[in-house]
Amino acid sequence: MKVLQHIGIAIFLIGLGVFTALPFIGDFKLDQSTFDELISSQGIKSEIFVSDLKSKLVNKNFSGYQSLAPLVKESIEKANVEHTKNKEWGKKVYAGSDDLATAIRKKSGYGYIPQNKGLMWFLTFGLGIIGALMFILPQLVTLGKKGIKNDHIYHQNSTNKGWIAWLVFIFLVSFYLVLYFKSEYAVNWTYLVDPISESLSGNLAGHWFVYGFMYCVVMTVMAIRMYIKYRHNMYQMVRTTSVLFFQIVFAFLIPEIMVRLQLSYSKGYDFKNAFPLDYDFFFNWNLKELIAGGGLGMFILVWGIVLTLVIVPVMVYFFGKRWYCSWVCGCGGLAETLGDPYRQHSSKSLFSWNVERWLIHGVLVFAVVMTGFTLYGFFAETSTVLGIKVQSIMNTYSFLIGAIFAGVIGTGFYPIFGNRVWCRFGCPLAAYLGFVQRFKSRFRITTNGGQCISCGNCSTYCEQGIDVRAYAQKGENIIRSSCVGCGVCSAVCPRGVLKLENGPEEGRINPTEVLLGNDVDLMELVNKK
Repeated sequence: MKVLQHIGIAIFLIGLGVFTALPFIGDFKLDQSTFDELISSQGIKSEIFVSDLKSKLVNKNFSGYQSLAPLVKESIEKANVEHTKNKEWGKKVYAGSDDLATAIRKKSGYGYIPQNKGLMWFLTFGLGIIGALMFILPQLVTLGKKGIKNDHIYHQNSTNKGWIAWLVFIFLVSFYLVLYFKSEYAVNWTYLVDPISESLSGNLAGHWFVYGFMYCVVMTVMAIRMYIKYRHNMYQMVRTTSVLFFQIVFAFLIPEIMVRLQLSYSKGYDFKNAFPLDYDFFFNWNLKELIAGGGLGMFILVWGIVLTLVIVPVMVYFFGKRWYCSWVCGCGGLAETLGDPYRQHSSKSLFSWNVERWLIHGVLVFAVVMTGFTLYGFFAETSTVLGIKVQSIMNTYSFLIGAIFAGVIGTGFYPIFGNRVWCRFGCPLAAYLGFVQRFKSRFRITTNGGQCISCGNCSTYCEQGIDVRAYAQKGENIIRSSCVGCGVCSAVCPRGVLKLENGPEEGRINPTEVLLGNDVDLMELVNKK
């Protein structure tokens, strides 16, 4: 079995190596007809820009490692200076240089990669999936009988911040940086999944389709690992299936199918994402598209509002924030599958807890204020509020929170800081859910202090940095606003001390009192219980 696993690792690394090399290889050549088609599709009316860019790109060869964005940016700036000087506002080029460079690469790629999409898919995704499964499936035997399976987790480079973990960290961070800020280098990746994208939406794949497909693949493969590791715990089996279903069906398939139905205003809309996690839901462009989208557009608008203001708090009241964070949310789904090997790295220090409280609630306030500015600007039909440009606020949030925090840090930092960095420190929806869970919910994790042997497993593997053992030792219920109800603390407890429950609000908060001296009225304390 070990030999099979080692072969699996080798196959996986080959697939990963090919995937990693793709952004830096390949050939691109933009002919005149493709260039004209591209300019027309982008709605560009600047003769200056067209002429300048044509002289730089048309009928010239470019290799994969050469960036086109600086050339495009130079042409945009040159054209816009002239149009601004001549007050030709309708001819200014507003498209981003990175987006245009990506579109040019997509249209102009030729050679082995775009002509052998199926084979290249197998050499990347295919080998990656096969290799990963060859490593994971033998764990049915190598892990032994059902039960807690965290032996030697601190003795391995991959799960204890060793060199393997740092390599994973570098890869994940680099991947997200390319995805968000250098999408032209992701074009070769898009060729791999073009056939899948065309079968779903009828369109060629973009870099976000690559991300969505890769997200689902990674979650599915790592979910198999979860099924094997936690096969002794039905709660983990069902929870893993739930997040997998919502990610694949609601976050990936339905939005793509809606595009095929030519519902352009709903492109990419995730019916399970509630505001403020879906922070651009109330952006001007989205509101205008939904309102102009007829009946379905209005349904999406009303659904988003009802989901945020009614369904979310009601569900949290009955089931805690776990119904969303651990059963539905795609961010949580990736954290619970891909991130499970790193959950022990979540800091349990008081300093981290203080940072967590200020940071996550700060992001929530930022999101609410930004949305207030956006809605005021929408209804007042103005681009500035209190002398501040609404677009600049939206851009700042999108960059700092939407890209850097949720993407680069939120996922890239799994191997070093644990699997719930974004959920714990940044997600504004988690903060909103946490408020409701802490003060008005039936959910709690009950503890049987008499059974606790203080092994510390619960605290070690709490991805939210909660010192669960401290509650268990005192027999106190755990009602922390940050708890996502993943249930792993209960799954790794060797004594069955912890239990996730929904019950009456009365008695939910049960702090214990330290008894000192001989003058304590024990009967009074018992009656209070």
